[in-house]
Amino acid sequence: MNRFKHFFALLLATAVLPLSAQVANGTYRALTDANSARIAALGGMPLPVHDGDLQNVTFNPSAISKDMHNHLAVSYVGDFNLGTNFATAQYSRTFEKTGSFAASVQYYNYGSMGYASEGGHADGTSFNVSDYAITLGWGRELTDKWSIGANLKYAGLQYESAKAGAIGVDVAATYWAYSNWAFSLTARNIGRQIYCHELNVDNKWLPFSLDFMASKKLDHLPLTLFFAYNDIQQWNKRFNDPLDLAGNYDPLSGDIKEPTNTAKFFTNLTCHLVIGGEMEIGKNLVLRASYNHATHYYMHVPKERTLIGFSAGFGLKIKAFQIDYALSRNNIVGSPHFLTLRMDLSKF
Repeated sequence: MNRFKHFFALLLATAVLPLSAQVANGTYRALTDANSARIAALGGMPLPVHDGDLQNVTFNPSAISKDMHNHLAVSYVGDFNLGTNFATAQYSRTFEKTGSFAASVQYYNYGSMGYASEGGHADGTSFNVSDYAITLGWGRELTDKWSIGANLKYAGLQYESAKAGAIGVDVAATYWAYSNWAFSLTARNIGRQIYCHELNVDNKWLPFSLDFMASKKLDHLPLTLFFAYNDIQQWNKRFNDPLDLAGNYDPLSGDIKEPTNTAKFFTNLTCHLVIGGEMEIGKNLVLRASYNHATHYYMHVPKERTLIGFSAGFGLKIKAFQIDYALSRNNIVGSPHFLTLRMDLSKF
């Protein structure tokens, strides 16, 4: 077991070295998007769970285990108002000596876009914009309390004739404590762009995020609560709105209303937090819901009452299949629908 501890310590060292150079915002933002129904319904965060759910492995590789041996998961995400479509396919296999592996292929299609001249004249032709990612993950249980994992990923983008590609890694560890508590620490998207053709990219680092998650399964209620503190590496989450939709600028006096230091502190703190819950209704139905305040803070329109930041969904087991669905309210224009189908191929 010591050799795996040394290996994981080396991976953590590679995560710490580039922290000063990487920030939460980057070119390959598709790597941070929820790509399956359960992840979306619970706030788009890595989940500290150990239930053989293949959906979680691209966000939390320490969840990769022998329980998902020969499992297949296929996910589709559609935002019909914006015309975007995402698809993900995942497969896992376990080898006795080397551990468990999971492979994922993600494809993001942002729809068809029309050509136009510099003067704004459209000629009726169009082109496609897409991102994709290929991930190979490894996970192993060190003890009955500890598990570790890592992902190696390649991400690419195709914007008309412009192309770019990047390589990155994720490292993660999960600890199962007493009283049904679980904790995970993940360092995601450690890496940078390796080539770029016809694209002017200022930030060549991947959208790095260091996240801490906790879950608690209640003793006398079939409910599991999830808590997350994301983007540990970046405290300041506030921004100044150039459109001043909140009306902080007084055109008569020219004064700008600045929030108090206390208000700034609570804005930054709450934008790091994600809360959610998962309730079992019998043996075959699970209900899920969550709230991500950062999504609400960045995407809501002042003085408009919306549910931006909230997500909800369910999981339904039908014989050898598990069907998961989620609806995530990310903006005032559209809400993407997530649909995931999971199956154990060994049962067929």
